[in-house]
Amino acid sequence: MASDDLRARATAWLADDPDPATRAELTALLERLPASADELADRFAGPLTFGTAGLRGQLRAGPNGMNLAVVTRAAAGLVGWLAAQGGTGPLVIGYDARHGSKAFAEQTARVATGAGREALVLPRPLPTPVLAWAVREFGAVAGVMVTASHNPPQDNGYKVYLGAALGGPAGAGAQIVPPADAEIEAAIQAVGSLTEVPLGEPGTVLTEAVVQGYVDSAAAVLAPGPRELRVAYTPLHGVGGAVLAAAFTRAGFAAPAVVAEQAEPDPAFPTVAFPNPEEPGAMDLLLALATDTGADLAIANDPDADRCAIALPGADGTWRPLRGDELGALLADHLQRQGIPGTYATTIVSSSLLRALCAARGMPYAQSLTGFKWIVRAAEDLAYGYEEALGYCVAPGHVRDKDGITAALRVAELAAALKAQGRTLADRLDELAAEFGVYATDQLSVRVDDLAEIARAMTQVRDKPPVTLLGADLTEVEDRLPAADVLTFRTDAARVVIRPSGTEPKLKAYLEVVEPVRDGDVPAARTRAAAALTALRAEIAAALGLG
Repeated sequence: MASDDLRARATAWLADDPDPATRAELTALLERLPASADELADRFAGPLTFGTAGLRGQLRAGPNGMNLAVVTRAAAGLVGWLAAQGGTGPLVIGYDARHGSKAFAEQTARVATGAGREALVLPRPLPTPVLAWAVREFGAVAGVMVTASHNPPQDNGYKVYLGAALGGPAGAGAQIVPPADAEIEAAIQAVGSLTEVPLGEPGTVLTEAVVQGYVDSAAAVLAPGPRELRVAYTPLHGVGGAVLAAAFTRAGFAAPAVVAEQAEPDPAFPTVAFPNPEEPGAMDLLLALATDTGADLAIANDPDADRCAIALPGADGTWRPLRGDELGALLADHLQRQGIPGTYATTIVSSSLLRALCAARGMPYAQSLTGFKWIVRAAEDLAYGYEEALGYCVAPGHVRDKDGITAALRVAELAAALKAQGRTLADRLDELAAEFGVYATDQLSVRVDDLAEIARAMTQVRDKPPVTLLGADLTEVEDRLPAADVLTFRTDAARVVIRPSGTEPKLKAYLEVVEPVRDGDVPAARTRAAAALTALRAEIAAALGLG
């Protein structure tokens, strides 16, 4: 981008920016030209795209960042689109504790009321599932959640949920899907000068009764049963702590022991390199607390509490975090044993064990593309949905989205019931393995600096796909182009799903092997499965040109 053109675009943006802080930030960059040309060019490379996850990006001035100007335009486009669809009812708005979240939520409310629509704002920084629950509870036309979930501290985001009228039976209280995302994006692009966007009052701030309503509804998901359980917990500096503690005590459990250093919301996330319980080291403080307190179970939420991770104690005193697929199978098995009717759903990259569970028990099964926006729409009679990335919908009638708080309640319910019988979650995993075989999963994830590398790798594996996996002939090859850039290879005992990440510059290969249990020896089967996964990883890395 030429320097003069860059200066002109930045100057025009300055004139329309409602935030003094980002105006000062941009002014400083202009004063440093030409030394700041690369940074300015990146900020004006294009606007953040409003996709199926809404907006997400770095907090900074300019169209390619999260800031008050971008949020004002997004809110105006969304409110205009809702009006064009004939949607009636309030807009419910929630926010987490990240930098800028409260200001973005308040601006969204002012845009809504300025357009003549009622805006209901959650009373404080709260988990994403509370917002998703409130959309249906208040008969809202839509909901906005200002959060970047488990992204780095410098990011923020903007997620949109639809109510029943525009979302339909399977999408009531769920995240948007196409074509709504593209239509909203077009409406955002059609917004003129921000000085012409009318701003009204800051909306109605809801009382703590909305939090109590969510907590009561979450606790009501559980069946009567044992509640004796010692739990260690961390909200990872996020907003889940107080709500999860309230839900546990409301359901009859003792309040969990909480990692003190991570108990309160902190947008800097000072004790973790990356605020995602899947990341190495993120749960270290939790596992130390679990050991110190003699806990039966360790639970972590991500910062907006829509994901749930757990770890189990071993006989040697160490703790093992469960893979998302392992917890997914435990929860599905638990709900099916409770007789919860309806369809059980997961994604094309999650373990095949859920399909086997449903087939053995005569339960309806569905599979979707990755993302909870698709999982919850897999069936109107959804009973349960999960994805391997620690997302679980254990009560679609409560929240039709992933909900890390009700998932934590459900796994605690199961752990307490097993403890009362002198058994553990690890025992139940072994029992499932003995019955169905060991379904072992892993992921090969490659981060790139140049997105062209992902396209090159996908082209290579399409042009020269593997003909065997682990020495066995392929039984199926599925290419989902043009609907989705996803390749699947299967044998009788292995599966590989390859796709670019939808949110990061990564190429991902999801690996699965199924190893039968011989003579009841589950540990031996797990050892064979681990060796098979290692070999499969090497094969796929070579097929992608990465080996």
